[in-house]
Amino acid sequence: MTDENSTTGTEDTFISHLVELRSRVVKSAVAVVVVFLCLMPWAAHIFDVLARPMMVALPAGSHMIATGVITPFLIPVKVTMLVAFIISLPWVLYQAWAFIAPGLYKHEKRLIAPLVISSSILFIAGVAFCYFFVFGTVFPFINHFAPSSVSVAPDIDAYVDFVMTMFFSFGMAFEVPIVVIILVRMGLVPLAKLKQVRPYVVVGAFVVAAVVTPPDIMSQLLLAVPLVLLYEIGLFAAPIFAKATTASEEEAVSAD
Repeated sequence: MTDENSTTGTEDTFISHLVELRSRVVKSAVAVVVVFLCLMPWAAHIFDVLARPMMVALPAGSHMIATGVITPFLIPVKVTMLVAFIISLPWVLYQAWAFIAPGLYKHEKRLIAPLVISSSILFIAGVAFCYFFVFGTVFPFINHFAPSSVSVAPDIDAYVDFVMTMFFSFGMAFEVPIVVIILVRMGLVPLAKLKQVRPYVVVGAFVVAAVVTPPDIMSQLLLAVPLVLLYEIGLFAAPIFAKATTASEEEAVSAD
């Protein structure tokens, strides 16, 4: 009987977690869809803004092309959905952390707000760095090597796929300090160990950059170097964050 009750309790807990996960996913999706619908009237303009770094790099009089019948409609919609997700990112991250929160200790739950805020800011900073700096450097660099006999006219579908991949890569790369801080703060990996593996991190950064960026040295450097610098920032900030949050926890315990 005890085993049956234990099994039933485990199943109920698993189902309740699935229900909670579904609720969090639905809330995140609703937020993204609402923002998306609000932005849809400006979808064409949003795409023009996204295409600006490429248009600036193209020779005068050149244009991007759409080879599909409904591509001129679908691609601006796709871009608008991407922008809606980025705008909704703080809410999406909050839902993710809120799903994890029941399994955390009380003092660990206090970390949710700063982690959500900092994660959102860093991801958006990574996207902004990619748009304003990386694209402004890579596109002219690539187009400079185009033969004079070739008319450069990028397809908007391929362009958006490339841009989304780069945005995601740089957005995730800028989350490295958060990963380092969590590892140290939760006691999963000692700070000394993270400093010890620094040479491997440098090699790993260039490997990751070679995999997720186009096969040109400029793009790889523009991702690998920030990855290494962000890792160093994480190593610097982790003990400060751990000390500050530990002090706040001790004050809360003494107040209780």
